[in-house]
Amino acid sequence: MIDIYKSIYGELNRVEEITDGVWVNMVLPTEEEIERISSKLNTDPDFIKAALDEEERSRIEVDDDNGQVLILVDTPYIKVKEQSELYETIPIGIILTNICIITVSLQKSSILEPFLKNIIKTFYTFKKSRFILQMLYKNAEIFLICLKQIDKQSTVIEESLHKSMKNKEFIQLLTMEKSLVYISTSLKSNEIVMEKLLRYDFIKKYPDDKELLEDTIIENKQAIEMAKIYSDILTGTTDSFASLISNNLNIVMKRLTSITIVMAIPTIISSFYGMNVPIPGFQNPFAFWGILASSIIICVIVVKVMSKRNMF
Repeated sequence: MIDIYKSIYGELNRVEEITDGVWVNMVLPTEEEIERISSKLNTDPDFIKAALDEEERSRIEVDDDNGQVLILVDTPYIKVKEQSELYETIPIGIILTNICIITVSLQKSSILEPFLKNIIKTFYTFKKSRFILQMLYKNAEIFLICLKQIDKQSTVIEESLHKSMKNKEFIQLLTMEKSLVYISTSLKSNEIVMEKLLRYDFIKKYPDDKELLEDTIIENKQAIEMAKIYSDILTGTTDSFASLISNNLNIVMKRLTSITIVMAIPTIISSFYGMNVPIPGFQNPFAFWGILASSIIICVIVVKVMSKRNMF
């Protein structure tokens, strides 16, 4: 799918033709659409296809022949898996050409929604360098939002674990840990891209843009620190609850073993009197009640001894 937008009198409008200062937004484009845009703007098709590979790493690539720049960064998205939310990342490509800006992604990106809704102030499609930096800044903000959501979800899961320690809650915690690994890795890759942008002339040309890039780098660093802190907390929490469950299991097994020992005493006594050999008192009419009473007395004594030694 291809949509073309242009800022006209401060408003974002959809247009049909590619002219100077437009924004071309491509979402999961077909081979035909890639060929049409690449031939129209004399863009390397590999620039467009790079963002369509989920495993593509964040980077900056320059085509000196055409004067075009590919900026590839990771952006977060939510994937529902086994009744839990997993935060993963996919690449989004930003191609700077002499005529316009091209964005390419595998699916609709939350980065671009504020621009499409014309919420971002001072956003104009023809201010290409500022537009790129605004997208990068918004991307860093979305990472921070995702991290805060992960922190809230992990808190809810911890409260559930206090009440009921089930596998479901532990699986959710492991999913959160996995999400933080994805996010942390992507943030570090994005940081390298942003620091490289500082060396490019099209950023240094405008002081305001350079300041915006520096703010974006700061936001990204903050997200990296938050991801590390949350990951450490989550790892410690998971280990603590795992140890607690193991300890509870040991207590349960100890109690069951103690009960088994106590229950074995009457069984042993009755086994003696169940043998087909003469035993003292077997002709006594009160032998059964005597055996029962002695079994109870012995069990009570054993229970008291075990209680004193904290075996129950």
